[in-house]
Amino acid sequence: MTLLVLNISVPPDLGSAAFHEALRDQLPNLGAYALSFVVIAQFWRDHRYVLDRVDASVDRGGHLTLLGLGLVALLPFPTALLAEYGGSHSVATAAYAGTVAAVNGVHLALLVSCEPRRRPVDAVQRLAVADLALSAAVFAVSVPIAFLSTSAGMLTWLALIPVKALVTVGQRRAAQHEGALPIG
Repeated sequence: MTLLVLNISVPPDLGSAAFHEALRDQLPNLGAYALSFVVIAQFWRDHRYVLDRVDASVDRGGHLTLLGLGLVALLPFPTALLAEYGGSHSVATAAYAGTVAAVNGVHLALLVSCEPRRRPVDAVQRLAVADLALSAAVFAVSVPIAFLSTSAGMLTWLALIPVKALVTVGQRRAAQHEGALPIG
């Protein structure tokens, strides 16, 4: 989370009207920060989940892990673009969506390509794969949509709210069900 640093500031020594205007000018940066905080928090949770569920030593040299971390570290740049130009420049919206899609894609690749620690793969893990695949797909689909309409591209991301809620409920139910089964 410490990587997410945007230029959120108000110049000193402003009069009342200028202060309020400068504060209003920071609202897009604050909104982009909030959005990216939630997105990066989810990436962190996904990454921890993936590494808990798979034998990451199969990721020889940690190439996928490093690629994912590199993309997350890059996220402040497209976030700043989104804050400044997201409503008026399709490239800013597409860059943000492409970066988010890529991180989800890397987490998905780790989850499906590495040897699972638990055999057979359970319902919780199948739902995690579906969640990552849908997240990557929604953000990837929003890239070309952003070139048609930046607003439509960003609104596409809202499709993930009910999807993530359903996946979370499904994972909790599956974990309770599987946890209730006797071992052996």
